[in-house]
Amino acid sequence: MRMSRTRPARPQDEESLDAAKLELGEDFHDAECLLISEVKVLLEAQYDSKKEEKNLDETYIKTLEYVQQFSRYTNRDTIKEVRALLKPTELEPFECAQLGNLCCSEYDEAKTLVPSIGSKISDDDLDSLLKQMDSLKKYQG
Repeated sequence: MRMSRTRPARPQDEESLDAAKLELGEDFHDAECLLISEVKVLLEAQYDSKKEEKNLDETYIKTLEYVQQFSRYTNRDTIKEVRALLKPTELEPFECAQLGNLCCSEYDEAKTLVPSIGSKISDDDLDSLLKQMDSLKKYQG
């Protein structure tokens, strides 16, 4: 006799999710969105203890390699400064993380890649924010 497996019903259909409209699903409703650089700091802080305990699984290693490759900010002070720049904006945490991770050089590029920004921030303010973030990235220690 063959048993069929059925998937549990999902509370929200994946097709109805749309990051461009900030429809991310309930899992992200109150979630803190981190910059890739912040994830790098967290994983590196755990590395030595995980290595001693021989608790370095493949997912941890691959994630660490990924964040090391794509981290835009190399030190904690710079990460804090980027967060401080993004905090006073009217942007959602997801949008702030996207801007911090993408490091767009032009406001129109940022609005194309993160369309939910829309009219939440003026082009001039966004351009100024992006230039400040770029300056931090260039001159970090």
